[in-house]
Amino acid sequence: MAFGGFNKEGNSAPMAEINMVPLIDVMLVLLVIFILTAPLLTHAVKVELPRTSSSENRVQAERIEIALTPESDIFWNGEKLDAAGLDVRMASAGAGVTDAASAPEIHLRADKATPYDAVAKVMAAAARAKLSKIAFVSQPE
Repeated sequence: MAFGGFNKEGNSAPMAEINMVPLIDVMLVLLVIFILTAPLLTHAVKVELPRTSSSENRVQAERIEIALTPESDIFWNGEKLDAAGLDVRMASAGAGVTDAASAPEIHLRADKATPYDAVAKVMAAAARAKLSKIAFVSQPE
């Protein structure tokens, strides 16, 4: 806020108005800059790209379906296993894993009446085999 005025008297009061000229000058300079640069931002080179038909090469990771019944029975892709067989299968599935992308996905289907202990044992077997991609399959409401 500017103090003083243009009179030579000693009792000068503060000016009550804002000087808008510098603000308008800055706004007009910015407007000119935006007017000049806007066409440069939307300029594109017209290129006629060739048309080809190809399919995407998507490699699907191996998918292991594990189902748990309320009686804690374990099914590996529909085949019934015991706890020792589960450890052997998990170890063989995790043996060829070099990175996280090549690891097989485990889809765990557990009945809602299945004890948590059975689910925890399957998850522990997967962790021992270094298999970290575990998905819990459920039904939508």
